[in-house]
Amino acid sequence: MSGHSKWANIKHKKAAADSKKGKVFTRMAKLITVAAQQGGGDPDTNPTLRVAIQKAKSAGVPNDNIERAVKKGTGELKGDRLEEVIYEGYGPEGVAILILALTDNTNRSLTNVRTIMTKNHGNLGGSGCVAWMFERKGIIEADKVTIDHDAFELELIDAGADDVFWEGAAVRVQTSPEAFEQCLKVFNNLPVQKSEISLVPQEEKEVNDVQKGKEIVHLIELLEDDEDVDEVFTNASFSESVLKSL
Repeated sequence: MSGHSKWANIKHKKAAADSKKGKVFTRMAKLITVAAQQGGGDPDTNPTLRVAIQKAKSAGVPNDNIERAVKKGTGELKGDRLEEVIYEGYGPEGVAILILALTDNTNRSLTNVRTIMTKNHGNLGGSGCVAWMFERKGIIEADKVTIDHDAFELELIDAGADDVFWEGAAVRVQTSPEAFEQCLKVFNNLPVQKSEISLVPQEEKEVNDVQKGKEIVHLIELLEDDEDVDEVFTNASFSESVLKSL
């Protein structure tokens, strides 16, 4: 299944654990602030902000936090200006790693990311070294879809969905950024667990070595724990034997 790496399942489990640590609220607020900085505070005219707010709400971020983040971005509330920075490199087994940071201090974030990579079997590369391996896609996930699957899938395809993946009653939809909101409307009142525009690897690199798999996951966990790092993307896809060991 193109774009449906088994890594997605691991990231989903990690996201649940991350939310318990409370970091998700801070990360969502940063995303909203940067979006408001770049395109203004009206989600009706700023699609990036609209998606960031939807993502925050689906993660359970309170409305007060969202409004405060928007006002920081527009300058209505005082706060340090955030910058979006992308770092690129390679991890164990030569897997591509793309790191998105939202920071008020680029020197600090670069030093931290480089240190984590160097000490954990990774290395930073130059700008563009792995970014070409990824493309922006809309991702929508829902479980307990009890309506007719065939009819629902046809509606999604008519709305512009690129791929629709089923696992029982759970569905994962991949769209172009342009078709994302139209596909989201198809879900209507169905409970959506995830809806965002993200980066998806165009091709995956399968990892069969258990030790290397553990090293990749450990490296990504350390990167995601850094205060400036928002998201980490990889083209790693783990074999069943590696998945069982993680």
